[in-house]
Amino acid sequence: MSDDTAPDGAHAPAHRLAVIGAGVMGTGITTLAVGRGLPVVLVDVDEDILDRARANVANQLRLARMMGKLPRDGATGELVTTTRIEDIAGATAVVEAVTELAPLKAKVLAEASAAVAPGTLLISNTSAVPIDEQADSVLRPEDLAGIHFMNPPYMIHTAELIRGPRTGEAALAAAGRLLADLGQNGVVVGDGPGFVINRILQRMINEAARIVAEGIAPAASVDAAFEGCLGHTTGPLATADLIGLDNVVDSLRVLHERTGDAGYEPCALLLDKVTAGDFGRKTGRGFYEYGGHAS
Repeated sequence: MSDDTAPDGAHAPAHRLAVIGAGVMGTGITTLAVGRGLPVVLVDVDEDILDRARANVANQLRLARMMGKLPRDGATGELVTTTRIEDIAGATAVVEAVTELAPLKAKVLAEASAAVAPGTLLISNTSAVPIDEQADSVLRPEDLAGIHFMNPPYMIHTAELIRGPRTGEAALAAAGRLLADLGQNGVVVGDGPGFVINRILQRMINEAARIVAEGIAPAASVDAAFEGCLGHTTGPLATADLIGLDNVVDSLRVLHERTGDAGYEPCALLLDKVTAGDFGRKTGRGFYEYGGHAS
């Protein structure tokens, strides 16, 4: 287990956060938390992944502060990295931020639930898997809520706060307080595949990709139409590249399996790009090549 930055403030923070999964979202949530002065234990199975995550957190924190998205003069929370799930035992809240694969999320949440004290807030950072489905994996379903952080969370300050049918009032209130301490506006929504954002967004991305595949318009024209005609800051295909096309396909599969709606079945172009390893920004190529030319 290793330490990074010690907290600057004299007062103990309200939360001690554990984040499980040091990928794109786990690292982004960690950046958000330490940038708001909260101590974080970041857990992953591989020390090399954790080494890269520490470097990414430092770079993201510098960028977010430079852009005024995180306080420039505030305390920096302590960051501890570990491969041991047991090291989350002292956390006041745990965020699961692993890949959007339901069995993996269930395994991680079960381990986290067993490692922390009763009443500890458990959060699934999920973009599509219903919270009540995941509640079957934890010892105390009333402690589990969902938060769908946007990517990158240190730049986008609104998140979906998902209340599952078994989420308790105390957990929902604790999740709201955590979001407030993270400088996030939590929009409370009900449970169901994809919740609000991805129930709509993933179908839009899928249709946009079909339009490109059918030769109706290239990616840049699809996005320009959404930006210019509808006022979207980013078009659906550039958004897909930011999310990660692998994550888009995983989310579409979750939605398709749980709704039976053919509109969520991942289109061939998305599947081809994922098979080729063209995931978007994180690999340098998706619907665009970075920086910025339509592929």
